[in-house]
Amino acid sequence: MVFTVLLVLLVLAGLAAWRRHPRLAWGFGGVALLLFLLVSCGPVPRWLLTGLQQPYAAMPQQDWTARNAIVLLGFGTELPQAGGAPQPSILADGRIVKAAELYHECKAAGRQCLLLVSGGDSQRHHVAEATVYGEVLRRLGVPVQDLMLETRSRSTWQNAQFSRPLLQAYGPQRVFLVSSGFHLRRSLLYFAHFGIHPVPVSGGELRARMSSWPQSWNVAVCDIALHEYAGIARYYEYNLMGWNAPSLPPLTAGK
Repeated sequence: MVFTVLLVLLVLAGLAAWRRHPRLAWGFGGVALLLFLLVSCGPVPRWLLTGLQQPYAAMPQQDWTARNAIVLLGFGTELPQAGGAPQPSILADGRIVKAAELYHECKAAGRQCLLLVSGGDSQRHHVAEATVYGEVLRRLGVPVQDLMLETRSRSTWQNAQFSRPLLQAYGPQRVFLVSSGFHLRRSLLYFAHFGIHPVPVSGGELRARMSSWPQSWNVAVCDIALHEYAGIARYYEYNLMGWNAPSLPPLTAGK
């Protein structure tokens, strides 16, 4: 996304130079250079990520009820270079560990807890994210009877949409939503649309690297942050145009 904007600015600079408008050409070129430095040296991605992650940086208090649900959102899988079964992506590791920690805290408190893993095969690796993550969670001590896998969703919107009927059938008194810090704001918006109002739990954050020299890492995390803001804006646009599915009433809690 960042490079697309830079490319547009450079094309405009080239067109201005071709049309013999040197001041305009220098203007577009200067803006492109300034934007590149502000992104790749860290200020822009740091600002964008702070707006996404800061509200969820503190770990919420776990007031466990008699019947709880933990929803873990997928973040892709990776195919090992040496071959073999897909593994969770590196950015999913923190989410998985945090979900397992929450589950064990819930059980230690003597409460009932379901761990719902939501994620389909969006990358066409021939196995759903939820299936891959579920195997890891079992190795982390989560028993099969307390795991539920939602394997159809291919987007955050579908994570919320397809989790709704599963949660409704279970009837939790409290729902915890585990995802990366940068992803929680958009996830909460989508889940609320389907009547799910969970407690957000961050499974890790992204940090920009402030540097006097351009770094590709900063461009990458800036793209991730912009993707989140675009998803939030798209939600409101689709609501305005009537393109979203109808919103649903709140979940009915179990007894």
